[in-house]
Amino acid sequence: MSDNKKSLFISDLHLDSDNSVITASFLNFLSTRAVGCESLYILGDLFEVWVGDDDHNHLTDTVANALSALSAAGSRVYLMHGNRDFLLGSDYAARCGATLLEEPAIIDCHGQRVLLIHGDSLCTRDTDYMKFRKMVRSERWQNEFLDKSLVERHMIAQQARQQSKEHNSNKASDIMDVTHQEVLNLLHEKQVNTLVHGHTHRPAVHTIRLQDPINGHNEAVRIVLGSWDSKGWVLEFTEAGFDLKYFPLQG
Repeated sequence: MSDNKKSLFISDLHLDSDNSVITASFLNFLSTRAVGCESLYILGDLFEVWVGDDDHNHLTDTVANALSALSAAGSRVYLMHGNRDFLLGSDYAARCGATLLEEPAIIDCHGQRVLLIHGDSLCTRDTDYMKFRKMVRSERWQNEFLDKSLVERHMIAQQARQQSKEHNSNKASDIMDVTHQEVLNLLHEKQVNTLVHGHTHRPAVHTIRLQDPINGHNEAVRIVLGSWDSKGWVLEFTEAGFDLKYFPLQG
């Protein structure tokens, strides 16, 4: 691997057929910024909603073709579940030429061990969401949901999105952010000093002072990816270090 090769990390695009600007921006990203990258990691919520790999439409086909082209050109593509697209499966990943990562995932990124998650599992103060998350991530619930017709699944997903908006509007914003102690617990459990995640839509680089060193270091770094709404966000990682960047969307 040459020194100038980059690993790219993005999340929370929430692609939806109703928002052509973000879709166009993502396709442009794949054909410009991502070209020649060593790896592209998409850490969840690539799509606003996902009701099953059998739900073929123009948006999902277009995205799969674009990711497959990037993969065919030599870049490795990785997908991770988010809280919106946790039903995304191996069939769709294969159409994208991508590898589906289970979280938490530890990767060797240009000589550095990096821990990857979507981020919602760290929001433990939001107890209602954590109960919901446990339910919908169960094999039984998913099998029962996927046994329903596409029409039924879309209706249920639409109802869930509306309820989520209503519930979140009444929650204190800090409740929906990560719990610091959960971050510390995860870093110590996995013995990793660098964590990358999305979900919270609060892009930042946090330096964490550790009371108990990890791998001989008294500090850790938590890098939070931004959502693609008013601008796009990408984390670029090379052997020289990392850089969290934003750029204007197309259109």
